Amino acid sequence: MASQRARLPEKSEIWEHLRERLTALGADDVDWRNKKTAVYVFHPGDDVLNVAKEAYALYQSENALGPAAFPSLRRMEEDVIGIALNLFHCPEDGDETGAGNMTSGGTESIILATKTCRDAAAAKGIDVRGASIVVPRTAHLAFDKAAHYLGLEIRRIDVTSDYLADPVAMRAAIDERTIMLVGSAPCFPYGLVDPIPALSEVALDCDVWLHVDACVGGYLNPFAELEGVSLPEWDFRVEGVRTISADLHKYGYAAKGASTILHRSAEQHAHQLFSADNWPAGAMTTPTVAGTRPGGAIASAWAVLHYLGVEGYREKTRRILNARRRIAKGVEDLGLRAHGDPNLCLISFGPVEGDDLSIFGVWKGMHDRGWFSGVVQNPNGIHLMLSPSHDEVADRYLKDLKTSIDIARGGEDGHVAAPTRYA
Repeated sequence: MASQRARLPEKSEIWEHLRERLTALGADDVDWRNKKTAVYVFHPGDDVLNVAKEAYALYQSENALGPAAFPSLRRMEEDVIGIALNLFHCPEDGDETGAGNMTSGGTESIILATKTCRDAAAAKGIDVRGASIVVPRTAHLAFDKAAHYLGLEIRRIDVTSDYLADPVAMRAAIDERTIMLVGSAPCFPYGLVDPIPALSEVALDCDVWLHVDACVGGYLNPFAELEGVSLPEWDFRVEGVRTISADLHKYGYAAKGASTILHRSAEQHAHQLFSADNWPAGAMTTPTVAGTRPGGAIASAWAVLHYLGVEGYREKTRRILNARRRIAKGVEDLGLRAHGDPNLCLISFGPVEGDDLSIFGVWKGMHDRGWFSGVVQNPNGIHLMLSPSHDEVADRYLKDLKTSIDIARGGEDGHVAAPTRYA
């Protein structure tokens, strides 16, 4: 029987009672503050969380829809975009000066990149109805959502044996109806950076738009590179890259929801905008899907970027890299294998070929011990998205992982189906 629909109370309630009720409502939520959660939340430390929270509160009522009323938000957004363009090596001279906007999250950034590509193609006289986007199998499902909303076709192409985008196979999937090619830096399932320079060659040869989905890595990759991590060039250093999506509320550590969509040129960015005037209140131009945009998200991102600076981001990144190295070695020592060769913030792992260990049984054992993480399938594995705080609990994780493996091998958990996830 369906639960009774909530009704607005007849009388007001005092805040102290509401606070207690709000706290009680969260009783069944995952306790991410105990550092045992490796998905959805990014724990950089209480100091950063407080900066993000206080900055958000200072501007929680301001609205970025009205830059004339709130020039502070325009200035903060311009600063954030300028910082991002510099981090991602966007040219500053000539026609390619770069442009972009803050959005509500990676999905909106990806939708806007796809919309911009579609409209730029249409402006050239190309029939974009049902045009295709070619993506590796590992690309985020937000591209499927973008294709669904925008009347496009998605073509998912299998990856190489090392789980990277296959430029040869993706080239073969391009035809006269293709307008966009996609690579990830890194991909969400395995934490691997696709060969963006090779994809760029394909994009330039075939005259299609190359988008790099750096929603996960955009605000981590530059600092990982400074810490000596070797990555293929993945940003605007690569000639064919036209747009980049990068989330501030992941490894930028800003309050949700905050992402960025970055363009190589302002001319290209113009196709992102929406303009209309056919109503009594006059013309309206908006750069994003949303009209009203919360000032708090912009202020939070601005504040955290300045609070941490290069030094702070490098320190957080070192901790993530340390946690990932220790967990990767521990996983290998326990007879499991990582998928590919992850060297950033994500790792997924499962049994070696021929081992009938139920990795979802292991996942359940870890879940029963308070560890909350995701899974991947084909191949099956446990999926970790690491935060700086995980360097404090890596040894505890590996100890519980050994116990869970031993129990799963003993058959106590049986063969568990993959849990449902929403990402």
